Amino acid sequence: MGRPLIGLSTYREQARWGVWDAHADLLPTGYADSVVTAGGAPLLLPPVDPAVAPSIVARLDALVISGGADVDPRLYDETPHERTRGWREDRDAWELALLDAAESCDIPVLGICRGMQLMAVHAGGALDQHTPDVVEHDQHSPGGDEYGAVDVETIDGSRLRTLIGDRHHVRCHHHQSVRSHPGFAPAAVATDGTTEAMERPGERFYLGVQWHPETAADAGLFRGLVQAAGG
Repeated sequence: MGRPLIGLSTYREQARWGVWDAHADLLPTGYADSVVTAGGAPLLLPPVDPAVAPSIVARLDALVISGGADVDPRLYDETPHERTRGWREDRDAWELALLDAAESCDIPVLGICRGMQLMAVHAGGALDQHTPDVVEHDQHSPGGDEYGAVDVETIDGSRLRTLIGDRHHVRCHHHQSVRSHPGFAPAAVATDGTTEAMERPGERFYLGVQWHPETAADAGLFRGLVQAAGG
């Protein structure tokens, strides 16, 4: 039996490599490596015409909505905060189409950082556009390419607790966070009260985290996703 096929949404950015400076579809290698380590086969999904999403997702065993830029606040009917910037309308539309298709196919989904935020918006929820305004510190995203170190406690009875235990030290890089998440239950909370993970109740693996598990040696989340994909 082959490895479950796990789709990973990607960035589309200006990038430089070798002699080239061009638009490229890319993703940090930690995502694909984590999928392989967990027993899956990664497939990169660049932001193309959303109409293509159902055909692609029908061939997948699970989907990962990856981290990236801010979500367009107009998708949840809010005016952009002065610190909200850099959203990608093409990527928003593509990943929302992927989530629609994943619903139709009933496949497992894992959202990472921006991915969790987009899952909440897809469900009709909203975001706090600048988390430091709420918690009065920058621990979740210190700035630049530095990850914040955050302690989280998972919720008793959650799927997430069975995957990573009751407490976890995580690496974060998000200045936005989920304010409301219809249809989801909180799965982990930071010490400052920020919802750091959410999951949909039921048998289906449908889970989002604000941190970056692909940067750490612990692959519990990816292992759980791949197991659900192969189930």
